[in-house]
Amino acid sequence: MFGGTQSRRAGWAAGAHRRGVGRIDEAGCDLNALAGLQIVEINDQFTAIGGRVLAELGADVVVVEPPGGSPDRLRPPFADDNPSPNTSLRWWSGNVGKRSVTVDLDTPRGVAALRRLIAGADIVISGTALVAEGVLAYQDLAAVHPALIWLSVSPFGLDSVRGDHPVTDLTMLAGGGPVWNCGYDDHSLPPIRGAGDQSANIAGLYCAIGALVALAHRDQTGQGQLVDVSVNAACNVSSEQVTYHWLVNNETCVRQTSRHAYFTPSLKTQVQCADGAYATTGVLPRKPREYTELLCWLTDLGLRDELPEAVFLEMAAARDALVDLALIGVDDETTAILTAAREAISLIASRLPAKEYFLQSQRRGFAAGAVLSPDEAIEDEHVAARGFRVQVSHPELGRTFTYPGTPYLFNTAPSAAPPRPPLPGEHNYLLDE
Repeated sequence: MFGGTQSRRAGWAAGAHRRGVGRIDEAGCDLNALAGLQIVEINDQFTAIGGRVLAELGADVVVVEPPGGSPDRLRPPFADDNPSPNTSLRWWSGNVGKRSVTVDLDTPRGVAALRRLIAGADIVISGTALVAEGVLAYQDLAAVHPALIWLSVSPFGLDSVRGDHPVTDLTMLAGGGPVWNCGYDDHSLPPIRGAGDQSANIAGLYCAIGALVALAHRDQTGQGQLVDVSVNAACNVSSEQVTYHWLVNNETCVRQTSRHAYFTPSLKTQVQCADGAYATTGVLPRKPREYTELLCWLTDLGLRDELPEAVFLEMAAARDALVDLALIGVDDETTAILTAAREAISLIASRLPAKEYFLQSQRRGFAAGAVLSPDEAIEDEHVAARGFRVQVSHPELGRTFTYPGTPYLFNTAPSAAPPRPPLPGEHNYLLDE
């Protein structure tokens, strides 16, 4: 468990108790992974997701908004197509489970209130504006609060010569790599962008990772630190080896459908199934017993005679060693085996409905998946069985909404349905404590 500082103010803990966050064991201990950690998130373009991830892990996150609320509250889409500061689904997705205070940082009184709030915090998440404008300086705060961890999440990192460039989600994705690293085998089609502020999601995950690493360091040393998260760099490393292949080898990696971009095309992994839906056929088998199982699957479906290349599957099943994926295109026998494996899996997928192919793949130990729309994914019974759908009450709207829950499960730190996203300044009492 990550420890907090001794300087936490009682108001934070009391407020968290009033929210009903956390899961308590018989000894009265909060079981959430980050229970007791207090985080101030100074709302900015790329801060929300990092704060939400840490809130999901049990931290008490207070988001600081300008008077009247964050501009993100006015971004569509809106619940029931009813635009208001409290119905933005984008705001909900990034701020569920948090508290809110409103502070006018253009005034000395507002800056003083924020400083008091930070004095009781373990972690601060911010963009670059406050630092760049000299409103707050990490070094000054750390001088009196050496255990403070400050995460700066900015488009190009602190002190970048590009720091004043205007940015959008699309420019971040294009400049960082995901846009030109994604697409289809038909290269007459343009690159595609991910919907839903993917650059902010990517940066938010790196923000959370940076926070956890800094907490682990603080547990060992007692010292906080400044963590510089560059959205551009985060997007770039999510593009795997594409940039580095160009920089090191002067090779252009080829965009491929649902596969790793590489400078040579690989075999297709998506197959249209018998019901017209698509499935992704996953990674190729490597172990001899997997090839034995693949041969059995072909036989059970009456498809073995339709695949002359099955002889190569038999060769792999008779081996004593793994089939080395690194030798594809280098060793003729390995290439033939792996090509036959992809042909076999694609043939099987084409003869089954997508969902049935997925279920049989799972039962037989092969990684595969049916391609689902977002609506289909959230309604899938596997998603429901692991508790991914959580019901969050919105008393101000007189309704309960279904939210996506945490993407992980902990045996000793079970997650609970979070409080709804805060109303603007709903927790301003924290500024007076």
